[in-house]
Amino acid sequence: MISVGVDVSKGKSMVCFMKPYGEVLISPYNVQHCENDLMQLVEQIHRLNDEVRVVMESTGAYHYPILAFLKQHGVFVSVVNAYLMKKYAMIAIRKGKTDPLDAIKIASYGIDYWYKLVDFEPTLDVYQELTDLNRQYLGYLSMRIKAKVSMTNLTDRTMPGIKTVLWNRSDVPDRDKLCDFIREYWHYDNITCMPECDFIASYNAWAKEKGYHASTQKAKTIYTLALDGIPTMSSKTPSTKMLVLESVWVLQMIDKTLASILAQMRNLVSGLKEYEVVMAMPGVGNILGPRIIAEVGDVRRFHSGSALVAYAGLDAPPYQSGTFIGTNRHISKRGSSSLRKTGYEIIRFVKQAKPTTDTAVYDFLLKKEAEGKPLRVAKIAALNKFLRIYYARVKELYC
Repeated sequence: MISVGVDVSKGKSMVCFMKPYGEVLISPYNVQHCENDLMQLVEQIHRLNDEVRVVMESTGAYHYPILAFLKQHGVFVSVVNAYLMKKYAMIAIRKGKTDPLDAIKIASYGIDYWYKLVDFEPTLDVYQELTDLNRQYLGYLSMRIKAKVSMTNLTDRTMPGIKTVLWNRSDVPDRDKLCDFIREYWHYDNITCMPECDFIASYNAWAKEKGYHASTQKAKTIYTLALDGIPTMSSKTPSTKMLVLESVWVLQMIDKTLASILAQMRNLVSGLKEYEVVMAMPGVGNILGPRIIAEVGDVRRFHSGSALVAYAGLDAPPYQSGTFIGTNRHISKRGSSSLRKTGYEIIRFVKQAKPTTDTAVYDFLLKKEAEGKPLRVAKIAALNKFLRIYYARVKELYC
């Protein structure tokens, strides 16, 4: 048995070959992530007259090139969670971190846990594509929050109180009345500089042009708000208009990007067997449906519903020592935070919708609340049940 430890970094990897009892067969050396170097590594592995297993950490996207190349050439590759590798490396008393040392530690891990190594199995392309799309969606979602805060900050200084009058439709990027209004007027001075009757006519003409409901009463309310408001950024400063309009443009562009990503995700999940089943579950809609399918992925990779719950980090590991048995245990949170977040949003909608059919999750949530559990704890418990039901229904389709 030969363990090949691969310490992955951007564009290259440090490789070490090790035999049992810590015998270094080939000292650590660099391998560039190019076809020539990786082919030499594959040939070196195949020349060894022994069982060879390659071990590497999961390092975001850096390990994908070498992982994909080795799997294409039939090499056993085990991708180990970085947290497990970190814990393994901490058993040494003397600390030290270099790429050669890391490669040796990874190879040593492969020897020590030889019979627990699992050969990497790539997921179906559609699930991988969904995962990539959802990760980008979450990234743009965080950008949207920052962009919205920035726009709100500027609006409160140029048109204070306008958000209380105009509703922001964040789920329809092409029909955002608040953003369109700010782009048109951008400062109260542009409203108060004209008589009320002129603004009412201007507002109604703008609303009809943009496809919104024209309302004289709404125009009067905005005009009164503009007269009473105290802007703290001058409309005469050239940078004011630029900052306000750019903040609106950024927010609208992010909304359009989010809508495009979500449309692509819907297109992909609509061809999956589990699509109709998942979409019929309470709390799952056109936005959260594709996202939960993307985060769970192929359920066939989980051996049970408990494994899916553990993957989400919702499991509560047992704690027992001597005669003491811990009962007040917390969820591990060692799993997919994206799955937990998406699932928690689903449970929130279940709570709001109060479904009358398929009420297993909702009834369980009410039961936990009746037991005196804090609302958040009850929702986490309901999410645990939701994932188990999700696993059972979807797994049944593939049996």
